[in-house]
Amino acid sequence: MRTRLAHIAVGLASLLLATACPVQAKDYPERPVRVIVPFPPGGAVDVIARTVAQKLSDGLGGRFFVENLSGATGASGTATAAAATADGYTILFSSPDFVLSPLLKTSVPYDPFKSFAPVTLAVTAREVIAVHRSVPATSMKELMAVLKANPGKFSYATPGYGSLPHLKGELLFRLSQSLDVINVPFQGFAPAVTSTIAGHTSMLVAIPPALVASHIQDGTLRALVIDGNQRSPALPDVPTLQEIGLPSLGNPPWFGVLAPAGTPKDVVDLLHRQIARVPSLPDVTERLTTLGFDRVASTPDEFASWLKSDSAHWAKVIRETNMKTD
Repeated sequence: MRTRLAHIAVGLASLLLATACPVQAKDYPERPVRVIVPFPPGGAVDVIARTVAQKLSDGLGGRFFVENLSGATGASGTATAAAATADGYTILFSSPDFVLSPLLKTSVPYDPFKSFAPVTLAVTAREVIAVHRSVPATSMKELMAVLKANPGKFSYATPGYGSLPHLKGELLFRLSQSLDVINVPFQGFAPAVTSTIAGHTSMLVAIPPALVASHIQDGTLRALVIDGNQRSPALPDVPTLQEIGLPSLGNPPWFGVLAPAGTPKDVVDLLHRQIARVPSLPDVTERLTTLGFDRVASTPDEFASWLKSDSAHWAKVIRETNMKTD
């Protein structure tokens, strides 16, 4: 009897050990991988995530599928990803809202530094500051002079209260220059652009060049400057903040991949290697350039450092402007 019980015990121990054994990168993926995008379909995060998911499917021989779980400025889908099993079969494709939501809201159902393992910062985007053609300014110097002489009379459209363009507008106008400029928040970039084209709002801050290039070319909008180290291929004649002697407004918009905390390191490393190669593929490079994105493909540790610096930078701006969304 004792011998039989001993065999049963050994068998159970072996079964438990096999069950507890984490997924190995050499076997990955053995089933479909869910790529959570915490925003609606059609946006920049979604477009890039679907491109990466397709290339991962091709490169790893498995199925990577995008699932859009929007709500609460990305917090709902992000919380779902944080609660998923840490086995590499759920990953998150996110943007600056990943660190902004915890700073702006009293409570969010995830911790950006404890709930996730960074995989890679895939790409960043350039941003343009543009004004309606009726604004009497052809340079940033002229714009600042006009705004100073007309407190409270000019406005800038943003894709939402607490969005990255809103924070950058507060930093550019109120904190850096003590200017009285009105923020007009909209539900997304499209209505913000539409409002400024129509002249209902005076300007756009930190807007992706691809969204306004045609309106700048036809003269409806006037581009004053690009926030970034390089000029935009979509707007090659527009100088950068660096060129005109002004400091950057902070990290550019970014798009990166994270996995639930505890995901096996070899799986994280495999995902990093596979995702890092995607932006350099010729067809993807061409598309990213058209959209105004720059390839980064950072390591997990580099992405972790980026997230910490991004959070610290915007925490200071939010604190100094007393900005909260609830």
